[in-house]
Amino acid sequence: MLLPRGSFSRCLAVAGLALTLGGVAQAAPDGSSPVGSGNVTVADPTVPRPQGQPCAVQLFSDDTFNDYSPRPFQYTPPAGCGTRWSKVVLEGDFSITAGVQYDRTATVFLGGVNLYFGTTQEPGSTEGRNWHIERDLTDYSALFRRAGTGQAFIGNIVNSIYTGVLHGSARLLFYPASVVAPAPRVPDAVYPLGSDPVGSTVTLNNSSSQMAATLTLPANVERAYLDVFTQSQSNDEFWYVCVPDQYAAEAQECGGGNFREAEVSIDGQPAGVAPVYPWIYTGGVDLYIWKPTPGVQTLNFMPYRVDLTPFAGMLSNGSPHTVAVSVQGANSYFSATASLLVYQDQGAKQVSGALLRNTLVGQSPTPTIGSTLQQDSSGNVNGAVTTNLSRHFVIEGYVDTSHGRVTTTVDQTVGFADTQSFAITATDYHQITDQLTSVEGVSRSRIGRFLSGEFKARFRYPLHVDSDQVTESNGDYSILTKIKQGYDQHTGLSLGGFPLYSADVHNHVAGSDTLVLNSSFHILSHSGQQATQDFAFHDSLGSCYRGSVSSANNLVTAYRIGQDCPGGQNRVLWFSHPDGSPYLGDSLLPW
Repeated sequence: MLLPRGSFSRCLAVAGLALTLGGVAQAAPDGSSPVGSGNVTVADPTVPRPQGQPCAVQLFSDDTFNDYSPRPFQYTPPAGCGTRWSKVVLEGDFSITAGVQYDRTATVFLGGVNLYFGTTQEPGSTEGRNWHIERDLTDYSALFRRAGTGQAFIGNIVNSIYTGVLHGSARLLFYPASVVAPAPRVPDAVYPLGSDPVGSTVTLNNSSSQMAATLTLPANVERAYLDVFTQSQSNDEFWYVCVPDQYAAEAQECGGGNFREAEVSIDGQPAGVAPVYPWIYTGGVDLYIWKPTPGVQTLNFMPYRVDLTPFAGMLSNGSPHTVAVSVQGANSYFSATASLLVYQDQGAKQVSGALLRNTLVGQSPTPTIGSTLQQDSSGNVNGAVTTNLSRHFVIEGYVDTSHGRVTTTVDQTVGFADTQSFAITATDYHQITDQLTSVEGVSRSRIGRFLSGEFKARFRYPLHVDSDQVTESNGDYSILTKIKQGYDQHTGLSLGGFPLYSADVHNHVAGSDTLVLNSSFHILSHSGQQATQDFAFHDSLGSCYRGSVSSANNLVTAYRIGQDCPGGQNRVLWFSHPDGSPYLGDSLLPW
C-alpha cells in the first residue's frame, strides 16, 4: 500500500506497515485459552455446519507467497459427493514469519469467480503470526459442479528489508444434503465480473473507471443478484479521513473528499448501489492497535449483495448485456471484484418481462459539502468539514414465469454522513473523523396482487477516528490515536405477508495507542495499546452467538465465547449466517 497524504496520517503511514487478511482465529487448536498470547485472536464466529462428514477438496497447500506471481491450482469436483450440497465452506489457513512486512491483499479465484478477498496480518519483529478464515460459498454451488482453473494471489516483496514470508493453504468442504439438512435452492449460474478467465481484481482509479462484463445470459432468468467487493488501495487507502480539495490545504489533510459509493449499472443504466466499507488494515493508522486483534473484517471481507431482480426480464431477452461497477469518488484507487448470481425458471426455457420504473436514473451521487473552518491571525485552524448524502430510489420490473407474472420492487434508502473536525496549532494537530454509512431497503415480490415474498435488510457502518499529534520540544512527535469501528446488519424474511425469519449481526472493534516518532517519522516507541472486539448474533429461531476479546500491550487479556448466550454456550442453526455474509433465506422457502 502507498502512504496517505494528510498531516497526522502522513506520519503514521511512514511509521507503519499496511494491508490485512481477515479471518476467524479463536482458541488454540488444542482448546486452550488465547489469554496471554500475542497471536491473531478475534471474536468472529466460524461458519455453522450441518451434521455429517464433509467431502474435502484441497485447492492449494502450504504455498509460499514471496513475490508478485499468482499461485495457480486445478479444481476437480468432489468424487462421490453428489452435486447438491447443504453447505459449501471455504477454509483458509495463513501465516507470516517473524520480521518486517507490510500487510498484503489476499485473493482466491476459481474460473474468474472470487472465493476469498481479504488482507494479511503484519508480523512481529521476533514472532510470526497465523490465522484462519472461513467463507460460506453455498450460493456458489453451481461453480463447483465442474472442473476449473483457479489461483491464489498475495503479492509480497521479500528482501533484506521486508523479511516476512507468507504461507497459505485453502480447501473447500462440501456437506452432503440430508433430510435434516436439505440442499437449499441456490443460484443456477455464477458469472464473474473479473478481468481474466482465471480471476483477479480490477483497478478503479477514478469515478469513471469501470469493472464490466458483457454477458449473454440464459433466456429464463427470474432472479439476479450481484455480490460486490470494493477495497481501497494506494492514495485511497485512508479515504475516510480526506476532505474535499478546496479544504485540503487549510486542513493539512488529503484531498479528494471522503464520500465513496459503488455504483452498479446494466447497459449504462443505474441498477443499484453498494456501500463501501471503511476497512482498516493491520498497518493502518497505528499498526500497534491491531495486534493481536485486527479491525472489523480486516482479514476476511464480506461482499455486499445488490438485488438486480427487477432487470431479470430484460436480461433474459437473448441480447448481450453489460453489467458494470464503478466507485464514486475513487481517487487512485480501488480494487474491485464482483459475481453475478442468476436463478433460472426451471419450468420454462424462455421468460419475458420488462423494467417498469427506475427512479435511480437521474440521481447524481453528489454529496452536500459544508465547512466551519476558521483560521486566526496566528495561523491556528479550528472547525469542521461536513459531507452528507441521502438518496431514496425504487426499481421495479416483472418477469412472466411458469408460475405466473412475478413483479419485484427494490425500495432502498442509502445515507452517508461524515464530519471531519480540526483543531490545529503550531504544535498540535488534532483531527476527529465521525462517519456513518447506512443502507435500508426492502425487496418485495408479487404474483399478481399476492405478496409472495419480502426481504428487508438494514446496514450501518459507523467509524470514529480520533488522532492527536503533538510536536514535542525535542522535535519528536507523540500521536495518540483512538478508533471505533462497527458493522451492524439486520435482515428479515416474510412469506405471504407473514414474518418467517430475522437475524441481527453486530461486530464492533475499539482500540487506542500512543506512538512516538522522530523528526524523520521513524517509530521510537509506543505505549498504552488496548483494544476490544465484541461480536453478537441472534435470530428469530433461537440462534445465539456472543464473542469478545480484549488486549493490552499487544497481548490478549480476556477472551469470552458463548458465555453470554442462554445456557452459557453458543447455539447457531446450521443454515444461518452469523458472520454477516449475504443471505436470501432460500433455505427456508418452499419453492
